[in-house]
Amino acid sequence: MSAPPSFDVADFPVPGGREEEWRFTPLERLRGLHDGTAVATGSGLEIEVTAPEGVTVETVGRDDARIGAAGKPVDRIAAQAYSSFEKASVVSVPKEAVLSEPIRIAVRGAGGVAYGHQIVELGAFAEAVVVIDHTGDAVLAANVDYILGDGAKLTVVSVQDWDDKAVHVAQHNALVGRDASFKSVVVTFGGDVVRLHPRVQYAGPGGDAELLGLYFTDRAQHQEHRLFVDHNVANCRSNVAYKGALQGQDAHAVWIGDVLIRAAAEGTDTYELNRNLVLTDGARVDSVPNLEIETGEIAGAGHASATGRFDDAQLFYLQSRGIPASEARRLVVRGFFAELVQQIGLPDVEERLLAKIDAELGAAV
Repeated sequence: MSAPPSFDVADFPVPGGREEEWRFTPLERLRGLHDGTAVATGSGLEIEVTAPEGVTVETVGRDDARIGAAGKPVDRIAAQAYSSFEKASVVSVPKEAVLSEPIRIAVRGAGGVAYGHQIVELGAFAEAVVVIDHTGDAVLAANVDYILGDGAKLTVVSVQDWDDKAVHVAQHNALVGRDASFKSVVVTFGGDVVRLHPRVQYAGPGGDAELLGLYFTDRAQHQEHRLFVDHNVANCRSNVAYKGALQGQDAHAVWIGDVLIRAAAEGTDTYELNRNLVLTDGARVDSVPNLEIETGEIAGAGHASATGRFDDAQLFYLQSRGIPASEARRLVVRGFFAELVQQIGLPDVEERLLAKIDAELGAAV
């Protein structure tokens, strides 16, 4: 049984790999994040925030009341990150502000170990798009909090485009206010090990959460996405859709989708979907959707998961019409991801991701 959420790292035992929440994760490749031996270095991380006028960007101490307001750590690494960070970065959008340009947060790894805490806060009826871009090399454990006021609308695009040796473990906590809308788009390409834990809970009825994700897992990479939607309030909605492609020996993708509909959450409407496309031999996918329902008074609930090999029939069809094999392969994979990429809504980010997909396919083994 998992330990209850806590800010104290001592409340979580050091994982051994047999625990349900750790059984898929290569602990020996976490570089000490899971057992307390990873010591932060001064040059571990560089963070640069570019924000439109009217947005407040500040660095706060651990005593700031907003830190941890969106949710407690649920595993040892998240608790270690909470116990170890020195300053938190806070981006605040005032109430009723509607931003015409996205807020961009560039997180660049400088080769060291870092513990971080990022907060994005929207006032009532504010609307914003935030892009968090992870690049470089780092061993990073972090907590990211999204706090949405009533009627607010937030879209977050989190891009993991790390160098090959990077390790990134993070818990994303979203607290969705009454009648607020939260959209998360998680995009994972790089890194040696990436383990992300997006979580959503509701502060009032009428909340809407959409959790989208795409990942391209290459040779020897481990990419793990563990989602949890806590329907703790009546008349809220959630939709989860993640798609992944894998290629190369020992490429390993893990997707865990947990949805809990509590007894008080009458009128809930929820669905979760995971699709995986295996491009070569030697790749492995573990996909586990879970749905727990404590009330019969719901609008709808369901889940689906599927993993399949690259469709040779599609490839043959395109080649029979004069399209070269490499181009046909690219078109099939682009089509697989297109539905999610188009929902990002930022042309520069969409073009970059499609170019990255093409580059990954060009490096196929």
